[in-house]
Amino acid sequence: MACWIKWLPEVGIGSPAVNEDRACLLKTKRLVVGQITICRGCCCGNVERGLPEVPVEWLKSEWRKRGLLKRVQLTISGCVGPCDVPNVVVVTSSSGTEWLGNIVEFDQYRTLVEWAVRCRDAGEMLALPREFQECRISPFRS
Repeated sequence: MACWIKWLPEVGIGSPAVNEDRACLLKTKRLVVGQITICRGCCCGNVERGLPEVPVEWLKSEWRKRGLLKRVQLTISGCVGPCDVPNVVVVTSSSGTEWLGNIVEFDQYRTLVEWAVRCRDAGEMLALPREFQECRISPFRS
């Protein structure tokens, strides 16, 4: 488990190298099981450009109302890319990162909230609901 990032010139200018020291200096009081990042950048949710809405205020309200903030963090972000896919969502946990795109129906956002509640209750990030199978994207070349 990485505790901090140390910059090493031999790796390359501006390239991070992870310090693998197990004695973490920084601790957090919260047990965060995961983070949901909702893109609201240049394209996602830009209804003026004919793209589907991202219900940002509804999501924030639901996250607060359901007590999710301390366990499943919600981040409304500027552009996370890829911009050729509307309404991108990034799910991050200790087991990795999953990217979703084309989240265009309000019911998809409702399902995302209900899933986050189940994750909070389980104390871990559960598998994404089946409804998101066709929404998975890989934004990086492999």
